[in-house]
Amino acid sequence: MSFESFSDFIAMGGHGFYVWLSYAIALVVIVINIVNPALQKKKVMSDLARRLRREKKSS
Repeated sequence: MSFESFSDFIAMGGHGFYVWLSYAIALVVIVINIVNPALQKKKVMSDLARRLRREKKSS
């Protein structure tokens, strides 16, 4: 499928809103799938460090 102009490409034959919305939703899901595990890892590591400090103090 070829488009005559960039605005035709953005409009996608009248389906542009749905096409670009689906791309945006997919991008958001991908970003969440990358960021969320990194944040969880950071939380787990800080919890483990806190637990180790507590155990070290009590022994």
